[in-house]
Amino acid sequence: MRAAVLRAPGQAPDALEHPDPVPGPGQVLVEVLAAPVTPLDLLCASGTSYLGVPAVPYVPGVQGVGRVEGRTVWFPTPAGTAPGDGSMAERAAVARDDLVDLPEGADPVRVAALGLSAVAASAALHRRGELAAGERVLVLGAGGTVGQAAVQLARLAGAGRVVAAARSAGARERARAAGADAVVALDTGEVDELARRFREAAGGDVDLVVDTLFGPSAVAACRALAPGGRLVNLGSSAAPTAELESGVLRGRSLRVLGWTNLELTGAERSAAVERVAALSARGELSVPHEAVPLADAATAWARQAAGAAAARLVLVP
Repeated sequence: MRAAVLRAPGQAPDALEHPDPVPGPGQVLVEVLAAPVTPLDLLCASGTSYLGVPAVPYVPGVQGVGRVEGRTVWFPTPAGTAPGDGSMAERAAVARDDLVDLPEGADPVRVAALGLSAVAASAALHRRGELAAGERVLVLGAGGTVGQAAVQLARLAGAGRVVAAARSAGARERARAAGADAVVALDTGEVDELARRFREAAGGDVDLVVDTLFGPSAVAACRALAPGGRLVNLGSSAAPTAELESGVLRGRSLRVLGWTNLELTGAERSAAVERVAALSARGELSVPHEAVPLADAATAWARQAAGAAAARLVLVP
């Protein structure tokens, strides 16, 4: 079969002929219809993260959408975190218990584009962030897939006001298209100025921050939080550290929380994906996406690594 094969940590995978997967006990063979190229895939493949060094060669792809036994399903894989191949191939061996049936009318590429990114956004808002109707939400990095999903899901949950913050003009336009009430430019590292912008855009203090950036933006967001406010961090695409101020945290009894989808049980993950797929099928949740032939996997990988993609790249056979 054809597959994107990563031969060394930190390199881009190449589209090559690769042995067909052989399902083990409890596994089924899935015909892959769509496999997104995500930051998590690049992180797993880097060999420099907390996830450890992957065993190579392997086929990346921690998730995908495919067809098995006449059903269209979403599926996860442990590719990059455990020995074995993932979704960036024509076929994948997947644990039967991990399959999530998609509703009628769900588009495979659209669901794959949302996938675990939308699951993370939902968990940050609800499971970690405990969003209540009427609260003000600030999304840092709102032009990315997680951020755009967070904007839409916050609105669906009845947030009183949703403010989106992003670095590039294109990202801010994507956040605006996702339904943000206001958009803030992250074109400065001045914390006081960013905090002022956040409060002005929100019409007052913010109750919940969904943060995919960290760094100065997170510091400023904490200054803009209301007493008892929460910041949920999902990533560090701007900086790996942030100089949070003890007086701000203590003075307002703030909560700074982290989230990873690895915390979910298999059943919880399946339920979250089912909800994402249902919202997608109803046209209530979507992100810009681009279908890319599997043969162009190396190019898609490089575009994702360089931040040059304005949409979620999804590999298709």
